[in-house]
Amino acid sequence: MTLKEKAEALRQQKFDLCDEVDNRLKLADDLSDLNAFVRLRPDQARQKAEDVQSRIRAGKPAGPLAGTIIAIKDNINIRGEFSTCGSKILENFRSPYSAAVINKLETADAVIIGKTNQDEFAMGSSNENSYWGPVKNPHDKTRVSGGSSGGSAVAVATGIADVALGSDTGGSIRQPASFCGVVGLKPSYGRVSRYGLIAYASSLDQIGPFSSTVEDTAYLLSQIAGHDHYDSTSVNLPVPDYCSLLKEDVSDFTIGIPEEYFSEGLDTQIKDQIYSIIEQLRAAGASIKKIHFPMTDYGIATYYIIATAEASSNLARYDGVRYGLREGNDEDLIAMYGLTRSSGFGKEVQRRIILGTYVLSSGYYDAFYNKAQKVRRLIKNEIDEAFKMVDAIITPTTPTTAFGIGEKVDDPLTMYLSDVYTVTANLAGICGLNIPAGKDKNGLPFGMQLLGDTFQEAKILRVGNFIEKNCS
Repeated sequence: MTLKEKAEALRQQKFDLCDEVDNRLKLADDLSDLNAFVRLRPDQARQKAEDVQSRIRAGKPAGPLAGTIIAIKDNINIRGEFSTCGSKILENFRSPYSAAVINKLETADAVIIGKTNQDEFAMGSSNENSYWGPVKNPHDKTRVSGGSSGGSAVAVATGIADVALGSDTGGSIRQPASFCGVVGLKPSYGRVSRYGLIAYASSLDQIGPFSSTVEDTAYLLSQIAGHDHYDSTSVNLPVPDYCSLLKEDVSDFTIGIPEEYFSEGLDTQIKDQIYSIIEQLRAAGASIKKIHFPMTDYGIATYYIIATAEASSNLARYDGVRYGLREGNDEDLIAMYGLTRSSGFGKEVQRRIILGTYVLSSGYYDAFYNKAQKVRRLIKNEIDEAFKMVDAIITPTTPTTAFGIGEKVDDPLTMYLSDVYTVTANLAGICGLNIPAGKDKNGLPFGMQLLGDTFQEAKILRVGNFIEKNCS
């Protein structure tokens, strides 16, 4: 059942939500070796299920997400509960408030089953950087789940949750969605409130959904999107009924294919399958247009300068003074700072803080950070020009299928290149959707990416829905 159908079935009392929650909790326990969850919420989930169920039995209305069981990435705050961001430095931190998306989910009567594992402070492409250990791929436990929202992707791929929320700063929803064979959407910057999302890089971060189908992604997006006065970057635009726009017709669409994204480094199995789907779209009446993004080669460098600079600033608050871990004593403030941060942060987070501090330092700001911002503008200009000619853009999501756990941890640059096709959407603030495209010869799933112009989620969801139902 879709989320909408499930809500209707619950209103007709065709299944018991409390039993459903118990079954999912048992499944989570049975699959605990995947390490997808940092913390389950059995008591809170059962209480919410009982509340929704009792209201329905009494003939009272229930929200649009009644019956939906959802998992939440552990960098999205729930009031009074732990939010660790996969880091030792926040191991015992309880949030004093809930994120805007959590308030919306609770109002819509979704059941939040637990908080999912992630790369520390969302910094990673494999979910191996977590203080709580790596998340394993459900298709092959020797391989990574993708990062940084690997736990949320696995929760949906295994059926522990109907849907999940993650955050995407450079591909952290779309890349694990590709590796785990599920749908993942990064909405346009400002489409979903970031209030209550613990920041990594504030000009790039965005909350978005994972699901098994494009329709459920569209339905969940309609529930969490919208203006929020607590988030100054939230855009005050009407939220479309995305599901009603999922027509199975693309004959009036022009789809762009950037040649730079299909060059050296892309697995041939992925390339061939995406081209096969493109030809099926052409046969269905879509106009296929070759486009060029000459700035593509500068995307990774630009991203890792801007993202680390913002991380250096955002993570300065974790100093052992106000909250979180504190090491050392109060007699030597500088020593306490050093001990707390060197003990509380993992190697990858330390690496990115140091890099970000360097590019912001006197004498290097203009050479690195300021130049990166100028290149970001050029990348955005390229994207804007492309969307004057096309309705959507098709690219790979990842260069390969999921790689082995431990395979790239000692080679940060190779790991960073896992995001080569996804960072552009964050730099430009546009929307990006991963949909499953096939499996390689080893049975590992991979996805394809649909990019849409700012606040044009409806278009890529429509193309994705068509591909999901009509292409193979």
